[in-house]
Amino acid sequence: MANLVMFCILAVIILGSAIMCVFSKSIMRSATFLLFVLFGIAGIYFLLDYTFLGAAQISVYAGGITMMYIFAIQLVSKRTLQGLVEKIKTSRLACGVLLGLVTAVLTCVVLIKNNFIDLSAQMSDKEVNMSTIGTALVGAGKYQYVLPFEFISVFLLACIVGGIMIARKEDKK
Repeated sequence: MANLVMFCILAVIILGSAIMCVFSKSIMRSATFLLFVLFGIAGIYFLLDYTFLGAAQISVYAGGITMMYIFAIQLVSKRTLQGLVEKIKTSRLACGVLLGLVTAVLTCVVLIKNNFIDLSAQMSDKEVNMSTIGTALVGAGKYQYVLPFEFISVFLLACIVGGIMIARKEDKK
């Protein structure tokens, strides 16, 4: 019962913060609400006894990625951000809703066609130990993820360098 109550509290925090992140007019407030969303997701990991994933969520996403967002926001000059209120056109809103519906339907079709729901019910009895997860995360073999992590780190570094270059070009004008 306590787990259900904690899950409901975390779900309300995550959903409320996500909505406020999207609809906030201040970009710094949006980054702060994003931080709350990431902390809430880490709380759900801890609630499920996935302490490794919860700690990784806090250190990598809530710590690193959010600080990178704030760093990038601070690099952009205030003149660029001052008049940044966009009017959403009805056609763009309709296209966004249509794209979201198509994505949801496509996801449901893939889940049903490949029997992922039945497979997850069969796999719920089996528990994966942490050494298997650790080997999969830092291994270089088939179905292991060290190479995607390296690509992501190089991509994030390129984003930071690009943000610095954009900020320097605006200062010269």
